[in-house]
Amino acid sequence: MEIKRLEIDREDMLALTRRMTVKRSSITRIAGAYIDPDGFVDGTFNTRFLKLSGSDQAKNLEIAKTIPFADTNRNLKRFIVPDENRGNGSLWQLLMGARAAGLENDSLLDVFYDIMAEKYRSGQEYGVFLFHDRYDIPAKAADHERLGESENIFEYLICAVCPVSGDYEPGEPECGFLFPAYSDGGALMNCIDIYQADERHPHEELENILLGI
Repeated sequence: MEIKRLEIDREDMLALTRRMTVKRSSITRIAGAYIDPDGFVDGTFNTRFLKLSGSDQAKNLEIAKTIPFADTNRNLKRFIVPDENRGNGSLWQLLMGARAAGLENDSLLDVFYDIMAEKYRSGQEYGVFLFHDRYDIPAKAADHERLGESENIFEYLICAVCPVSGDYEPGEPECGFLFPAYSDGGALMNCIDIYQADERHPHEELENILLGI
């Protein structure tokens, strides 16, 4: 199966990452799971982002920011999810449901964690970190001057897969994704941006999971 790709506009990604500070963040929720090297889920978590301490918010924002702030079209690539892999029972449908629920549907998340645990390959314990965000897209005039807050909202998920050590302390993300893709002030519902820390040795199993290959 040939998977089609689109180019990512770096400015679109910067528009998202500029807001990823403790004072400006609009992330609503963080959820995730810890998975051992044998593919078993050790534990899960799910909480409102604002319930975290300021230091924990800052630490987790750095994890989330890694994905959209990555080198576009190199470490972060945009893929079109094939039509046949966006139907009932698809992972695309699962992610759409998790997004619509604002990560508050644990049943959907448990299915995603189980899929990751079964198919993702890691030589050590790792964490799957999910973030839900609602970006109030600023309205702009024809000359691109900002007019103020618009009525358009870009609602999306970020996922980061990180090795963990000690007391579930996360390291740098080794891969992840942003869904749906963001382009020119709106969502590309049939596209997903996939991050690979090492583009020469990517976790291809993540691409297979997300694209339904």
